[in-house]
Amino acid sequence: MTTTQSPSLFDQLGGAAAVDAAVDIFYRKVLSDDRVFRFFEGVDMDRQRGKQKAFLTMAFGGPHNYTGKDMRAGHAHLVKQGLNDTHFDAIIELLGGTLKELGVADNLISQVAAIAETTRADVLNR
Repeated sequence: MTTTQSPSLFDQLGGAAAVDAAVDIFYRKVLSDDRVFRFFEGVDMDRQRGKQKAFLTMAFGGPHNYTGKDMRAGHAHLVKQGLNDTHFDAIIELLGGTLKELGVADNLISQVAAIAETTRADVLNR
């Protein structure tokens, strides 16, 4: 008897091409959002997009090529600048809106949001 493994969230979302498109649209939204854009001032956005694509690919069950800092270390300087739950909520909202714009099913958006939520304590250095 064989068992078939269900596809990863990464595959259900559409793989690397879908993550790439989502991250590019997501950061356009972030950089134009008055609630959060200030946290990205002076950031090399090409590098940031690459790190985010690698991180989300890993987090969604795709190939593990993420070599960046852990969430706590990577966001500590932003917490010192005032990053809080309101900003975290805005990021999740923008990510959900991005996925909705790309036609991703609500159940998959909920899974993405749940994964993002697991990073809240580390991102906010709690």
